[in-house]
Amino acid sequence: MTFAAILLVTATLSFAQNTVKPETQTQKEVGPVRSSAAYAEVLLRKTELQADLESFTNDYTEQNPKIMDIRFELVILTKDIDRLFAVRPTETTKLTEALGKMVVRRAFLATDLNRMLRTLNADHPEVKRLKRKVEIFAAAIKEILG
Repeated sequence: MTFAAILLVTATLSFAQNTVKPETQTQKEVGPVRSSAAYAEVLLRKTELQADLESFTNDYTEQNPKIMDIRFELVILTKDIDRLFAVRPTETTKLTEALGKMVVRRAFLATDLNRMLRTLNADHPEVKRLKRKVEIFAAAIKEILG
């Protein structure tokens, strides 16, 4: 995920507000993806975040960094789930547990990067290192999914 893509996701996050995008018709039509290990891994993380968000919204405002981080990661994971559903049913063997773990790890790192960018300059060495990690994971995911 490039720096521009992260900024785009940040902008998208501001529109997410209090709801997570409902399932689309396309998602309802793809059974093989839903039974894949990658989907299960990503859905597990998304469910954990939704549960955390539910419990935190009683105690924190929308401007709280915890809430902002959870919403940011939820947006990324929702987009990643959409990418998984774009995989053709004949290619669902690509959707391994390892891929799911990579997707979850990349979303976590992108959230850390977003958090850093709220306080540090984009030229800061730590930001550059983390940005590179995000890019490496994104490239590996792209290599698998095409």
